[in-house]
Amino acid sequence: MRSRPLDGILVVALEQAVAAPYCSSRLADAGARVIKIERKEGDFARGYDRSVHGESSYWLWTNRGKESIALDVKNADDRALLERLIARADVFLQNLAPGATARLGLSSAALRARHPLLITCDISGYGDDGPLVDRKAYDLLVQAESGLVSVSGAPGEGLESLGRIGVSLCDVNAGLNALIGIQQALMQRAHRPGFGGVGLAVRLGRGVDGRALSADALWRRRRSVGLKHPTIAPYGAFRCADGRDIVISIQNEREWADFCRIVLRRHELLHDPRCSDNAARVANRDFVDGLVAEVFGSESSGAIVERLGRAQTAFGNLNAVADLIGHPQLRTQRMNVNGHSVDLPASPWRVAWAGEAFAGAPALDQHGAAIRAEFAAKPEG
Repeated sequence: MRSRPLDGILVVALEQAVAAPYCSSRLADAGARVIKIERKEGDFARGYDRSVHGESSYWLWTNRGKESIALDVKNADDRALLERLIARADVFLQNLAPGATARLGLSSAALRARHPLLITCDISGYGDDGPLVDRKAYDLLVQAESGLVSVSGAPGEGLESLGRIGVSLCDVNAGLNALIGIQQALMQRAHRPGFGGVGLAVRLGRGVDGRALSADALWRRRRSVGLKHPTIAPYGAFRCADGRDIVISIQNEREWADFCRIVLRRHELLHDPRCSDNAARVANRDFVDGLVAEVFGSESSGAIVERLGRAQTAFGNLNAVADLIGHPQLRTQRMNVNGHSVDLPASPWRVAWAGEAFAGAPALDQHGAAIRAEFAAKPEG
């Protein structure tokens, strides 16, 4: 097997749900040994669904390549075992409820005082200071709190117009940022010993930092616009005569000119003050979108796609998730799930050390006996 960049790195992950497991699974992909600490009843993500041969799709997506041990961290013996695991770890990652690790004496500060070379990563909803530090924060709650929901969904007012982004975007973003922080800390520890020569604490909050938006008055004025863009026109989905929906995006005046000449075949629009630049088109969005809808609605999708290609207009099909399965650009890798070979979306990066198949996700406490033996307390004397 090819060597991987994180071979020899031990990660102990006291984790649940999506954010931290997403991070640690990508560390495992890169060669790290990830020991996942689960409750006796298991990570509750195991029960999100049963759609992949009896297993949760979320679970498989975020827990491949790990070892699982079930511990009761309030039990003295299990707690001592966890301490021994952490003592030999390079990275300790956790996303428990606010304050949970501190009550166990496993806060980042306490652990790094005992283990100066340890890299710790804490994923929480609202970071480690401010008035909301103790509040739980799941993905939808962060989407709502951060204002993301307010600029998603359909145009209009009221709750009926709002829409949750259909994937766990905030959880995935938190996991990716944790991954970046951990990898950078590992690089600093390995290559810059003169710069401290110790591990680092990575503290990550998923909640919005309102200060980052407070200076942007434009954001304060935005509302849900559906598939349109709040500051670009034309931008959105338009239906062709055969019922196929195509999404387009015009980014600059050169693209608009080519779009008018080749796709719309309306040269006069190049001299229409309502379309003179993007600001004018946004101000006259109903007029502009109406023209695009009229042209698209009078032609087959094949004809429109051919013209979009000649104009080099950015476009995409408005697909359902089921359409992705047969998409010509989708790359997949195999994973064994309960004796069945399942194709999962491949990692977005292509690297020399990647295998032909993903390592499987562990059964609850699958490695418990072996880990207990490996990390058993040494007899005194």
